[in-house]
Amino acid sequence: MKKASLSLLALLALSSCSSNDYEQMPSANYSQRVKSLVLHYTAIDYEKSVRALVEPKGLSSHYLVPEGGDPSYPYDDIKIFQLVDEHDRAWHAGDSYWQGRTELNDSSIGIEIVNVPKCQWDTRQQPGRAEHGENRLCTFPDYDPEQIQKVIELAQEILARHPDIHPTAVVGHSDIAFMRKNDPGPRFPWYQLYQQGVGAWYEQATLARFWRQFNLQPVRIGLLQAALRAYGYGVIETGVYDEQTRSALSAFQMHFLPWKVDGKNDSQTSAAVFALLERYFPDQLELLWQRYEAETAATPVIVTKVKQGQIDAVFPEPEAERSSREGVNDKLGFKAYQGRSEITLSASQDVTAEIQVNGETLNLATPLRGEKVYNYSLRRRTEDGLNTLFVKSVQPEGAQLRVQIPYPMLVDASNDYREAFSEVDALIEQDIADGFPGAVLVVVKDGKIIKQSAYGYAKRYDENGELLPTPTPMTLQTGFDIASNTKSFATAMAMMHLVERGLLDVNAPVYHYLPEYRGQGREARRVRDLLNHQSGYGPQVHFFDPENKLGKLFYSRDKAKTQQLIATQVPFSIGNQVKATYSDTGFKLLGTIVERVSGMPLDQYVEQHIYAPLGLHDTLFTPLRKGRLAHEYAATELQGNTRGGRVEFPGIRTYTLQGEVHDEKAFYSMAGVAGHAGLFSTGPDLAVLVQTLLNGGGYGNVHLFEQSVLDIFTAPHARDRSFGLGWRRAADGETRWHFGPYASHQAFGHTGWTGTATVIDPALDLGIILLTNTRHSPIVEEGEGYEFVGKQFETGNYGSVITAVYEAVLHKLP
Repeated sequence: MKKASLSLLALLALSSCSSNDYEQMPSANYSQRVKSLVLHYTAIDYEKSVRALVEPKGLSSHYLVPEGGDPSYPYDDIKIFQLVDEHDRAWHAGDSYWQGRTELNDSSIGIEIVNVPKCQWDTRQQPGRAEHGENRLCTFPDYDPEQIQKVIELAQEILARHPDIHPTAVVGHSDIAFMRKNDPGPRFPWYQLYQQGVGAWYEQATLARFWRQFNLQPVRIGLLQAALRAYGYGVIETGVYDEQTRSALSAFQMHFLPWKVDGKNDSQTSAAVFALLERYFPDQLELLWQRYEAETAATPVIVTKVKQGQIDAVFPEPEAERSSREGVNDKLGFKAYQGRSEITLSASQDVTAEIQVNGETLNLATPLRGEKVYNYSLRRRTEDGLNTLFVKSVQPEGAQLRVQIPYPMLVDASNDYREAFSEVDALIEQDIADGFPGAVLVVVKDGKIIKQSAYGYAKRYDENGELLPTPTPMTLQTGFDIASNTKSFATAMAMMHLVERGLLDVNAPVYHYLPEYRGQGREARRVRDLLNHQSGYGPQVHFFDPENKLGKLFYSRDKAKTQQLIATQVPFSIGNQVKATYSDTGFKLLGTIVERVSGMPLDQYVEQHIYAPLGLHDTLFTPLRKGRLAHEYAATELQGNTRGGRVEFPGIRTYTLQGEVHDEKAFYSMAGVAGHAGLFSTGPDLAVLVQTLLNGGGYGNVHLFEQSVLDIFTAPHARDRSFGLGWRRAADGETRWHFGPYASHQAFGHTGWTGTATVIDPALDLGIILLTNTRHSPIVEEGEGYEFVGKQFETGNYGSVITAVYEAVLHKLP
């Protein structure tokens, strides 16, 4: 205290001296440095607060206000302690934003108030420790009334000394840093301070008026984000209810609606935001209200009927869609296989129709009764590959007929082709005999499963690399961590689905979907640059390790923080579109785009919109959190992420992994759900996804996207033909280590670090799924480094098995 007083006297003496040395010519053009008053709770007792705020290498604040009943407080009455002179800069706000200003240490006064909440996190629910996370439970004690009276008196004095502090700029730490702070908490009596002339509050009648209006016509989330920013919060308008919005709303509610802190965008919360704007920023409100009226008056978007199957069309074609070339009208092509497929017909009135499939007229009921659905088999009409449909006539004139034809579905014919794959079996089985852990191989050809086999063991070794006395056999139902195949079968397919729905443009700049993605050249990056690994990001950032190469700023065990770091901080290693650099970082960012555009977590989007409609219940993220058991999954690394004890970082897993994503970035820093890794699946499930792609975007009656969308994503990049958008390509032998030497120029697929590979070859109507647990094996020294024993086998390196499958298909099938 003496030191602070001496500093103040010295400052006054210097000011007095300065006034004698210079002629004074006061300007009218200036303002006060201090624009905000920020209130905090210490979350620790008085004694610890003093150590944290006064001793070197800590934080600081301008004032500290103790509470009564604190055993560590040595005085009978509550004193106010000044720690930093108001003219000086205290270190209390950190990374912060309020009403257009950042780094509020430069323009604010901070008051620390001793108050100790008790918080716990359930990291089994999710690994992060977010300030407003659903896995966080806090109990907040009431503030000491005498302490609050001292705070009010101090605040009144500060406001008198600093007239530029607007009522709306008396804020909590949670207001200016809502993504990482929640002090002074929901028990802080903001309304009591307002009644004493400190801070802002809304008029009750105004709140009720807006509340009634918003009960009738809710405020859209984008407008609410804009309104929060207009008041002062550092919210970026994204148009979706995302993590930043939930945290900002929680902070707002703690300040202005402390009886309901849930982060929800309900009518009461929206009403409070707009009531505050009407009172303190009426000009801002006027513009926002004009937008509200325009948005509520806008014509609702008409959601078109979801397409059912491959063909789902009305004939005759509508006049607006008909061509002047009569020979092209009322005709469509469809994929089928000989002796398979069916057609469904329905009309709203009785009609007579003539329909031809592959030039042959179908024998239909005459008439087709209105409101009745007719199903006819096409097995005597269809051929392998492209088939033709011609609705030659529909009578009476003006009547319409709905025609539906499903996509092909797989049939199991594996027993008919056992001998054809004997050499493939021999290769894999020899590797198993020599110590390779296990594999599943599924091959689809011409709409049939012609090979599906499980080899070896789902779990063969203990944590020390010793053979288990009773290893777990591999089965076709065994689930696999498919690692980077996630990029294709989750992230890329989600984006294909969003493109189909008109919600995503791969040629748009990334900031169109993530407005915060700006600076250091980010504005130049398009979504497609991320998808084809041309954006300039390096391969990866070890967010999970505090000793990562980019520094402690990039250490994160919280998904929201990791996503924020990628979107705003991770630097580029080379320029945009210079060359392809395979990057997990870019695909984590793509996963964030899916979440922002869809308004759903990535795992929920793909599981609900892609896998569930296809009947795929074994393809999912975070299976152990969704009721699955560890023994249902192939084991990966024997000692967690330690590479046999060679790697170490805080919290590292050391047990054999089963049902947990191996990838460290996905597990530790993205809560198990990421755009680059985290998906689990089985051979049979992936076979359906592969056939969906061979069908051009659908399976049975499920339509996900058109062939034209698939073509966009699988087309080769102009400078590196081995990359598509989210897919790797055979590129005429450039990636033969994966696709083998026989793959056509159309072939695409992906691999996964854990030992998984997929090949989709439309030219041969062929799909190959090779799933292995290569990394479930001991680690041995190799030169100056080390390697998993599983990578010493041909089965664990893809190319030889893929080549043998191609040879069987090309040489031995009838």
